[in-house]
Amino acid sequence: MFKDFKMICSNLSVNEKGHLTFGGVDTVEMARKHGTPLYLFDEDRIRERCRTYVKAMRSAFGENALPVYASKAASFKQMYRIVKEEGMGTDLVSSGELYTAASVGFPLDKAYFHSNNKTDADIAYAIDEGVGYFVVDNVEELDAIDRIAGEKNTKQKILLPLTP
Repeated sequence: MFKDFKMICSNLSVNEKGHLTFGGVDTVEMARKHGTPLYLFDEDRIRERCRTYVKAMRSAFGENALPVYASKAASFKQMYRIVKEEGMGTDLVSSGELYTAASVGFPLDKAYFHSNNKTDADIAYAIDEGVGYFVVDNVEELDAIDRIAGEKNTKQKILLPLTP
């Protein structure tokens, strides 16, 4: 039935049982074993994409260029391990993401805390953990970072998105 069926991605296929496979793994068997919904990620494909971004960024912008993974897409420990091992930074949008990244030794100096809802507690936690940059959303946040970093005797790096 699926003999002549062409998959959109090279890591998808149909096995001899007629089951969809993903990265060589039978998805029906995985669903039976783990239940549904079940999210599968192809680590080889993720690493390949990371390497492509790193190579392209460094080729275009120099060896210090740092592609940044938007962790809200999939914020779990193995993703932070992969991104770290592949030489990328990460964009965090919550203290939970920061905690998860830190829990696996992600170098937080390569982390950008980007959110428009950071509380004073979030800011203090991120400074204590050594987050690389805050992407500042508004003047109130800028004042809070300045105040909290001052109380901690820390010089905190920030980025200001500007609309000309």
